Amino acid sequence: MKHIMSSAWEEYLRPMFFRPNRLQVAAMCYRNGAQGKDVLMITSRGTGRWILPKGWPIKGKNGAQSALQEAWEEAGVREAHIEGEPIGSYEYVKSQDNGAKEVLHTLVYKAEVTKLADDYPEQSERVRKWISPKAAAELVAEPQLRDLLRNL
Repeated sequence: MKHIMSSAWEEYLRPMFFRPNRLQVAAMCYRNGAQGKDVLMITSRGTGRWILPKGWPIKGKNGAQSALQEAWEEAGVREAHIEGEPIGSYEYVKSQDNGAKEVLHTLVYKAEVTKLADDYPEQSERVRKWISPKAAAELVAEPQLRDLLRNL
């Protein structure tokens, strides 16, 4: 009986109570401007807050490739050189459609943008703008993301 209870705890109950945070990937898109680096920020679809392009990992793509795909769909990044390893990470609370909230862990990949498209999949759903990393850090709510932006 003890073995059955122990097995039930480890296989079913423990994961329900101590589930690890789910993972997303983000692209910190930047360009070299006349005043230094600029960061490409977009608005979220739901709340309109300023964020980096981000989303779920895509089957068949690594983290960097998935982040670049999100940068295309959400911000129109047509071409960029993206680093293969994340430069850091941050956590944020995502509100689900049913009102539930969950903590998501987001890996951030640095991407130097070489070509931006005017027409892209989520163009009508988001606003995008280039701003300094310092200004971008002041727009975001997540302290870990602020630090990454300031260190760009």
